[in-house]
Amino acid sequence: MLPFTLRPWRLDDLDSLVRHADNPRIAGNLTNAFPHPYTREDGERFINMVKDHEPTRIFAIEINGEACGGIGIHPQQDIYAKNAEIGYWLSEDYWGNGVITRALEQIVPYAFAQFDITRLFARPFHTNIGSQRALEKAGFKLEARLAQTLFKQGVYYDELIYSVLREP
Repeated sequence: MLPFTLRPWRLDDLDSLVRHADNPRIAGNLTNAFPHPYTREDGERFINMVKDHEPTRIFAIEINGEACGGIGIHPQQDIYAKNAEIGYWLSEDYWGNGVITRALEQIVPYAFAQFDITRLFARPFHTNIGSQRALEKAGFKLEARLAQTLFKQGVYYDELIYSVLREP
């Protein structure tokens, strides 16, 4: 099993962030807020935005001393205030090693302990089978499939909604 650590992002993560994030196969499975190409300016903007959240909401996934991915909790507002979205990405170098499943298993109890929420959800593209499997292995249940909801680079994708509820 590949060891990893979840920790807050640091300014000295910039080089590894850019090296691992600048991949069209990663960006292709995420919203357009995750750019490709992924530049140093993108990385600086991201790290400066997230490094001082209290409590920490977006964590670096560190493998072999490098920030190789990220996983974050995104609390919702208004009538959705008891919900938070989980988002994540991982360097292609480490796909298929169970890292995201185990990161989800670590972050779910943290999210419920740190935030006043009762539901966590994730919204993978229907084509992202690896993400779907990771969510299912971590205890998330498929709630919905929204046909042709996502439009990226001229292609329509179904949006899947997976969730896990706080244990009573």
